[in-house]
Amino acid sequence: MTLKAHANGIEIAYDTFGTPRDRPLLLIMGLGSQLVHWDDEFCELLAGRGHHVVRYDNRDVGLSTHFSEEGVPDLTPGAAAPYLLSDMADDAAGLMDALGWPAAHVLGVSMGGMIAQALAIAHPGRVLTLTSIMSTPSPDAGPPTPEATAALFSAPAPDRQAAIERALEVWTVIGSPGYELDRERIAKLAGLAYDRDYDPAGTTRQLAAILASGDRTEGLGRLRMPALVVHGEADVLVQVSGGRATAAAIPGARLMTFPGMGHDLPRPLWEQIMDAVTDLQERSSVAAAD
Repeated sequence: MTLKAHANGIEIAYDTFGTPRDRPLLLIMGLGSQLVHWDDEFCELLAGRGHHVVRYDNRDVGLSTHFSEEGVPDLTPGAAAPYLLSDMADDAAGLMDALGWPAAHVLGVSMGGMIAQALAIAHPGRVLTLTSIMSTPSPDAGPPTPEATAALFSAPAPDRQAAIERALEVWTVIGSPGYELDRERIAKLAGLAYDRDYDPAGTTRQLAAILASGDRTEGLGRLRMPALVVHGEADVLVQVSGGRATAAAIPGARLMTFPGMGHDLPRPLWEQIMDAVTDLQERSSVAAAD
């Protein structure tokens, strides 16, 4: 069931897995992606490992507040954006307030990893552990290949079927070449996301936030919570150098890279990633006890 919270002056749609007595885990999705793009099974497995999982729609996607009045932003270098990643990080902190979470384990993918980084920098006491997956500290670290850029900037879909076809085309380019592409899942999620809300201009505003938010390397260097960085060695949207730069910036961060993994989370890698997240949380508990 989708719930709504008022946070940071906007409305945020979210849902939960697990029970409130379990460890709080906030999942932050990437550019133009909705909470449904976190697989239900992925969330259920995390809940089975003792997490109270919350996934949510970032601003400008899904059922959360859209900034439609801002229109389509200018993406040229140096242009102002309607908001920044720091504002989206404040959304996450506001959602945690609404949930009654003083702090949480935070896991973000792609742009969600950038938001998680910004949250840890701005609100370090709210982040118990930081997991940054297929992300980067800066638009200049691990930039997309020409093929990925072309896929990212392909024309918006005029209808539902076209949106599904576009999703299949995009994930064929940026998905994991070492693993079979689950076309049925991609088509199902694309249709579901279209039915919940389809707003290409909102995705462009999110992209403007990424481009205008600059480099987080210096801020990441001040972090002291346990951190995990996961990246695919075959990622063409955020190349693996972005993950390496993230891990190098955060003191003590663990870096895991996977051959054949692109800009998605292949099902065969879930257990390894979840094991690493669990180990990270155990390190956090030991550090807190000390």
